[in-house]
Amino acid sequence: MIDALAVTPELATVPLQASEELLPEGLDISFKAAPAVIVVLMMLSFLVAGFFYRVANTDDMWVAGRSIGNVENGMAIGSNWMSAASYLGMAALIALSGVYGLAFVVGWTTGYFILLIFMAAQMRRFGKYTAPDFVGDRFNSDTARALAAVTTFLIGLVYALGQARGMGLVGMYILGDWSAITGGTLSAYQTMMVLFMVVTIAYLALSGMLGATKNMVLQYVILIVAFLVGLLVTGWTTGYTTILPQIEYGLLIDQLGNEFSDPFAGGSYYLWIATCFSLIFGTCGLPHVLVRFYTVENERIARWSCTWGLFFICLLYLSAPAFAAIGTLLFSENITAAYGDPGMTDVAGDVIVVLAAQLAGLPEWFVGIVAAGGIAAAIATTAGLFIAASSAISHDIYANIINEDATQRQQVLIGRLSIVLLGVLTIIMTLDPSAPIAALVSFAFALAAIVLFPMFFLGLWWERTNRQGALAGMVIGLIIWTIPMLNEGHLMNEPWGIEWLATWVPAIGSGLIGVPVVFAVVIVVSLLTDDPPLETKQMVRQCHSPDPMPKDKTAADIVAEKNGNAPADD
Repeated sequence: MIDALAVTPELATVPLQASEELLPEGLDISFKAAPAVIVVLMMLSFLVAGFFYRVANTDDMWVAGRSIGNVENGMAIGSNWMSAASYLGMAALIALSGVYGLAFVVGWTTGYFILLIFMAAQMRRFGKYTAPDFVGDRFNSDTARALAAVTTFLIGLVYALGQARGMGLVGMYILGDWSAITGGTLSAYQTMMVLFMVVTIAYLALSGMLGATKNMVLQYVILIVAFLVGLLVTGWTTGYTTILPQIEYGLLIDQLGNEFSDPFAGGSYYLWIATCFSLIFGTCGLPHVLVRFYTVENERIARWSCTWGLFFICLLYLSAPAFAAIGTLLFSENITAAYGDPGMTDVAGDVIVVLAAQLAGLPEWFVGIVAAGGIAAAIATTAGLFIAASSAISHDIYANIINEDATQRQQVLIGRLSIVLLGVLTIIMTLDPSAPIAALVSFAFALAAIVLFPMFFLGLWWERTNRQGALAGMVIGLIIWTIPMLNEGHLMNEPWGIEWLATWVPAIGSGLIGVPVVFAVVIVVSLLTDDPPLETKQMVRQCHSPDPMPKDKTAADIVAEKNGNAPADD
């Protein structure tokens, strides 16, 4: 039932393996005209928006010209954040593993409070294009920049696998089995996944961050309306809830069994804490989240963007447990017992939101709206991931390391090619995905928490942090993240199977050990080596200055002007 999440020590050494067919039990896989029209119109609107807001320069490509307002950026943050892992995967986790799944609700929201208080305004004042850009300039190191860029690309790839899986699974409900058009080469799931990914790659390569942001606002409206209205109508139709399913679903818990309601039936107390910890600080280290603060005019808007984003996110996160409870009960009543042998598979869990609406007997067109919300969520996050990852290649590696004289045209071209490359890799790796949606995403969070979050936090708040400390911390962080992934067989066919390591450093929650270790390494190495340059310390101080900054200035520019030097050429 929950093998793919590796939420017990015994299961932690089992490699993630998804169903070969990837056909959710009980899901009606057939072509449905009304849902198909809804999704086609939605996808066309994304393409039109991408064309209308197409870009030709790096400002629009990477940071939307720093022109996005606070509510608009808050909606983009919500859309960018609420991926298939939120729209589909979180309800699946709660349905499959009960209270343990709430670690994801808590972890994925708490991180935004840290972002709001400690990082949003400061990152905007630093004023770069990308997260690796911050690392490279803050620590005066192209090696650190390259490590951050590679980590960003890897996070984007791992994270996007879950989104592509979500597109494929939900697409089967709407468009049915199109495997015949490939001559049987691809399965029904694979065909749908490829189709939706190709559309996503096409509009994103054209539009860049500006078009992606405009689309994210539209995508947020679609996904939140689909989710909340879908929950309300599903609960009302089945007689389980009335107008407040977020509160009323508690009355269903007695009917769902101990697997749903017992605090740690789905995972140990330690694993709950470890998972929650990794997700909280992974949130603060995700490049595609932090880049949203670069798209606004100033630090005040950055703070309000984060506040609005948290509000928009909570609308869905407080509702996901209710959808999980209703969906699990409907599954048990109409298909088979959700728990036990065989129980609900992780594939069915990943579409429990759509499946619940279908099992409630709602009209096909209405279920199609719920399904369309899932696809919109997956596409919106994929867009943010691809922008962040492609900018790491184009801006941070190509323009800052390989070809420092690169023109804007060349950077945009390399960025678009990077998006296509990342999309192709995602398609290939998601043809046979090795994990449920939320599990794939969680590994990316652990990587962000261990490797990038300490660099951002210490880089912004401790001016003594230097290049040697950052490099040592990032290398140690990558090692700490890789070891449990290898131990549990997530990066190769044969796991190491070291039981104590799987128990105390689970891959899904490796940040609990990794983050403190990396913090300690960075601090100790920084103290044992030379101070960073004075200009670097001044940049850190500028990030906390009460004086407002022009939208086209960076902390480095302000420091250069105060020191009587020409502003740095970014």
